[in-house]
Amino acid sequence: MKLAFIGLGKMGSGMARNLLRAGHELTVYNRSREKSEALSGEGARVAASPAEACRNCEAALTMLSDDQAVEEVVGRPDGIASALDGGTHISCSTISTAMARRLAAAHASRGQGFASACVFGRPEAAEAGKLIVMAAGAPALIEHYRPVFDAIGRQTFIAGAEPWQANAAKLCGNFMIAAMLEAFGEAFATLRKAGVDPHTFLDAISALFGSPVYANYGRMIADQQFEPAGFALKLGYKDLRLVLETAQECDAPMPLASVIRDQMLSALAHGQGDQDWSSVARTAARDAAL
Repeated sequence: MKLAFIGLGKMGSGMARNLLRAGHELTVYNRSREKSEALSGEGARVAASPAEACRNCEAALTMLSDDQAVEEVVGRPDGIASALDGGTHISCSTISTAMARRLAAAHASRGQGFASACVFGRPEAAEAGKLIVMAAGAPALIEHYRPVFDAIGRQTFIAGAEPWQANAAKLCGNFMIAAMLEAFGEAFATLRKAGVDPHTFLDAISALFGSPVYANYGRMIADQQFEPAGFALKLGYKDLRLVLETAQECDAPMPLASVIRDQMLSALAHGQGDQDWSSVARTAARDAAL
């Protein structure tokens, strides 16, 4: 397929590279041009604007940090919506459900398609093409773009026929990861004060749950290795705020999410915004006078 990819950060670069490896024709745009140039040697064409990247493409994928970044790249005069003539915008970003609904309406008014294809996984998984894709949109649209999802991920799940449903599922998934991070932080703080090696405890928990997510994040917290960030804590805080907004839309209380949001806010207040979001464990450590 002829595709555009916009947003070449830690996740986007690996995703774009895997689309090239799968044989798709790719034009890329990034605010800082050097990240686009890095892919030109692998077969990507570099565009000077989102609109230029999208001209004559079948679909434009975005992997951007938040609602504001997505809204700008879609709606600006040289943005996606101005040039996506009958094509589809596939948003891979972790954005609010409200923003996903606004994007769906804006693209529909122009005769353009819109789907959400949120991804679970860290940058190394993006590079290896082993992300989990959570997609939602019109069934025919989702089926048509299966080859795109297959290129960036190892498995695709369909959340529903409305794009925002994928965003709801992604936010809830990130909430569950954040809950695990908080649980590790609290457990390790208690164990350190009890004189128990957190690494020994982690080995037992890894054997109990058999989860690479537990093992990988648990090791980061046990080693207190929070830099460089695979996923910045300031973005994790944003996702906890957005999942609570979604819960409010659905009249579904999420008291644990409220607690974790406040723990992340404490971490932000202590200057941890650019550290990995697993550094939220430092909040529990501080509370335990460690």
